[in-house]
Amino acid sequence: MTAPPDPRSARRRYVTACVLFWLPLSLAGTPLILLFSERGMTLAAIAGFFVAHSLTAAALELPTGGLSDVLGRRVVLAAAGLLNLAAFTLQGLGTAPWVLTLGMALMGAGRALSSGPAEAWYVDTVQAHSGPDADLRTGLARGGSATSAALAAGTLLGGALPWLLALVPDVGARLSDATSGLVIPLSVPPLLGAAAQIAFVLYVLVALPEPPRAPSTPRSVFRGIPATVADGLRLGGRDVLVRRVLLSAAAAGSALAAVELLTPNRAAAFTGGPESGAMLFAALACAGFVCSGIGSHLAPTAARLAGSGERAVLVSLGTSASGLLLLGATAVATGPVSTALAVAGYGLVYLGLGAAGPSENDLLHRRVPSAGRATALSVQSLALQLTGALTGLAVGVLPHGPLPWLLGGTVLMAGALLWIHRGEPTTPGPAASDPARPHAEHAHQDAERT
Repeated sequence: MTAPPDPRSARRRYVTACVLFWLPLSLAGTPLILLFSERGMTLAAIAGFFVAHSLTAAALELPTGGLSDVLGRRVVLAAAGLLNLAAFTLQGLGTAPWVLTLGMALMGAGRALSSGPAEAWYVDTVQAHSGPDADLRTGLARGGSATSAALAAGTLLGGALPWLLALVPDVGARLSDATSGLVIPLSVPPLLGAAAQIAFVLYVLVALPEPPRAPSTPRSVFRGIPATVADGLRLGGRDVLVRRVLLSAAAAGSALAAVELLTPNRAAAFTGGPESGAMLFAALACAGFVCSGIGSHLAPTAARLAGSGERAVLVSLGTSASGLLLLGATAVATGPVSTALAVAGYGLVYLGLGAAGPSENDLLHRRVPSAGRATALSVQSLALQLTGALTGLAVGVLPHGPLPWLLGGTVLMAGALLWIHRGEPTTPGPAASDPARPHAEHAHQDAERT
């Protein structure tokens, strides 16, 4: 068996895995709507493709988290990469609605499979080497920064490649003729994303070793998944701190849904046209990823300055909520000052969410045992997705103006207020080294180490 890496090496491998997974995902996803339109799909059909993705991801989120806890992190991550490889290939080459629907559903399955195993591998490896009190926040922060950087780079590259190819005379026609219409400039980013997934799968299989697990049969694996999922859900119900993390994730989902749904039209209204608005939104999205990455990088510093991880989450979510409320306050205003305030609010939303994530997950991992770690992360992801979907429905029926923005800001502020210290005892988590030791002491010493 390959010896487990030391914490520094584990951190480096975790960061690399984050980049290799999210870079091709953002690269492939950026031109999808335009690609589907170029294939002759209607807006209703395109919406149906994304519904297939969302429903598949939501339906498989908890079972695949349990699968990672039962079967292993590495094999589930590799399966996620293979599903994305197939998905991007179908999206890049498909011309029939059923093919594109299948591609989006496979991408949703890959998203569900990838939710948690890499982070769970990193935490398992570090705690196996250094014990349950090992510093986790620094590695989680660097993983968050790497993910944001990969998303920003992939978004820019995925948007720029078709434009650059279009500058070459007749390149689109030559591509189409050579492939009988299967490959056009907008197909190139998804196909490059598919090729990059091969590198991700190989890296996961080589660089993320795990201790051997007990031999299992398909029957025993699938029999163990429901019990693991049920344990994860029960933990969120009985542990106050875990419940706060999950509710904070739900609040973040509401905020992100409001921002992602409302910003494109606001950008188009600002520039005066859909095409220029789309360019502005792409630039804002990239800037948002950069702000999120900066926030993640600053998470250990925020925890140290705040005095604990819990207070850092309070400050970070409060900062993000303030940004959303600022966007709401400037929704009907015009002029350079209101525009500058709106841009600042947009940056604060992502900066605060990026800073909150590593501290939230550091707290979560100290309450959850290794056997249910990926499941807990899947529950967290599902809470974010479901609340985001509900907020999206609410935003769609609310009148234009400040109200939809204020809805997301109010929900996120409520999530921040959950972290105000009330002095109530918290149930010790099974991952704690000393069951009698208060969690606040854990968080304080973690902040001192970082």
